[in-house]
Amino acid sequence: MKRILVNATQQEELRVAMVDGQELYDLDIELTGDKQKKSNIYKAKIVRVEPSLEAAFVDYGVSRHGFLPLRDIAYRYFRKKDAKLIQDAVRSGQELIVQVVQDERGNKGAALTTFASLPGRYLVLTPNNPRSSGISRQIEGEDRSKLQEIAQQLTVKDGDGVIIRTAGIGHSIEELQWDLDNQIRLWEAICQAAESTPAPVLLYSDNDPIVRALRDNLRNDIGEVLIDQQDVYERACDFVDRMAPQYRKLLALYEGSVPLFSHHQIENQVETAHDRTVRLPSGGTIAIDHTEALVAIDINSARATRGGDIEATALTTNLEAAAEVARQLRLRDLSGLLVIDFIDMARSSSQKKVEDELREQVRKDRARVQLGRISRFGMLELSRQRLRVTLGETMRVPCTRCEGIGSVRTLQSLSLSILRLIEEEALKQNTGLVVAEIPAEIAAYLLNEKRDSIDAITQRHETRIRLLPDPRLQFPHYRVHRYRENDPIIHQAPTYTVDSEPAAPPPKRPGNRAEPAAAPAAAPPLVDVSKHVQTPPKPESSRWRSLWRKLSGLRAAAAPAEPKPEEEPAPKQQRSRGRRGGRSRGRGAGKAQQQRRQESDSRGGSAQRPRKRSRSRNRRRSRSSGGGEQNPPTAPGSAPAVAAESGPSERKPAAAAPPDKPADS
Repeated sequence: MKRILVNATQQEELRVAMVDGQELYDLDIELTGDKQKKSNIYKAKIVRVEPSLEAAFVDYGVSRHGFLPLRDIAYRYFRKKDAKLIQDAVRSGQELIVQVVQDERGNKGAALTTFASLPGRYLVLTPNNPRSSGISRQIEGEDRSKLQEIAQQLTVKDGDGVIIRTAGIGHSIEELQWDLDNQIRLWEAICQAAESTPAPVLLYSDNDPIVRALRDNLRNDIGEVLIDQQDVYERACDFVDRMAPQYRKLLALYEGSVPLFSHHQIENQVETAHDRTVRLPSGGTIAIDHTEALVAIDINSARATRGGDIEATALTTNLEAAAEVARQLRLRDLSGLLVIDFIDMARSSSQKKVEDELREQVRKDRARVQLGRISRFGMLELSRQRLRVTLGETMRVPCTRCEGIGSVRTLQSLSLSILRLIEEEALKQNTGLVVAEIPAEIAAYLLNEKRDSIDAITQRHETRIRLLPDPRLQFPHYRVHRYRENDPIIHQAPTYTVDSEPAAPPPKRPGNRAEPAAAPAAAPPLVDVSKHVQTPPKPESSRWRSLWRKLSGLRAAAAPAEPKPEEEPAPKQQRSRGRRGGRSRGRGAGKAQQQRRQESDSRGGSAQRPRKRSRSRNRRRSRSSGGGEQNPPTAPGSAPAVAAESGPSERKPAAAAPPDKPADS
């Protein structure tokens, strides 16, 4: 039996799993503080038109501008209906309604479109795009022909399109029309909110994982929906009561002592979505590696020994790998270009079996997947649509040591590289001091094994070299600074009294821009879905409907039913008026604050601000591989650091500034 399991016991993470018996076939994990923007609808403003890219950059209310290509701009926004170029179609400062198609990734902004899509329970409304009408690609055979007849009877506005989803199989035209009317009212409310609000602003949000899971996966083949948190259970019940009351009996609150995922034995399967290597039942393994442009999947036989010969063993392992790869695509939501390296098979019939198995397994995927064929090198290429943020992007961060590469240089290689860099800085004219802040293990190698090389550089270039081991610097990060002869840093205090700079994160790669500042919390959307949903019609039994159609004489003789009187809307609750009390409290708080200021002034005024340190007139040049600040510290600290220097340097430590006087509370 298929189930939907919702785990919300931890406040930081919400997990929705779809299982078939004890097999996990789909997973959605969303962090509480990381809300995705995909499918959100904004009123945006064009800030720049780029003819070289045939696209426009749009400000839709976040820190980074979105990317809107010409092909995703509806004709209703064109200044000239026959425009062929982006500069003739739109202009800077123009306002329009956009929807996020892809979230931000790295330095790339979000991909936007003006062809919005509003998914409902049984169908999807596509305003401004009548050519997108049709039936879901997963519906085949007799069901597809029946839905095509129903789609022609739906009442749709001119210029809009409708796509019937898989959940619409077996439902009457009345139920489909009810769902379509709800989406039309929702789109009209979005357009009205956009007319009365200046850009940029969030109009509609679709970032509730509970609503998405129930809306997209609650079908007739689902036997149970288990939720282990009371507030999430009430939220799910509210959605089902509004959109699909016939499924209300499937929802249940899990109150067992054993965790929900562990009770259904899928916790270990969830963890496989985070591993690089996945084991197969036959003993083979699957290795999944991510690169910037594609995902490489390697199939290895490992300990697989099932089969009479090498061809049979390779075929068995590849068939198991095809099913597991299709499942991992859904669990991790891998998207873009993927390359699968199967085990080499000599027979073309074996390759055909593997291709058919993979094609059959990806039919269960809601994303659009395009498959190639196994080449003579055993490689198969495929492309998968991006549904949400990849699991690795939300749950992982690049390694601070290897910077995401996966490996680091050896100690000897990196030490020699730093030694060459020191000599390169010493070669420059008017160099008085070269300071290298390095990890302790590199300092030990240079001071012991390469002491003669350091002394030779000092004598050959007549400069001073200072090595500062910093315990807060992790291998392989380091910093190298160069100072001129007239720089006052040369005559500072002894190095063992100098506190090294705190270790900074690794530097950005050349060509990459700095990450923008964190955007403030997004305002709630202007349009609420619950206000534009009517009670769904009561579904009729298919057997009773067929019997009723046979008795055509009774239908003609039956009297027309009287229309039900419209219910009067409930009176709105009057809001409590607390302005008078709020004003009185505001005056009292203001008087108390003014009195405290007067008492503070009588005792000597507010605390003085610390004086700003004067900047050095001499310009410091430095080279670094560890990122962070380029100027080394000059103020003495309490933490000692072992250091070696090629020549003596003396300077009295600067007097510490007096502590600030605390302000009166």
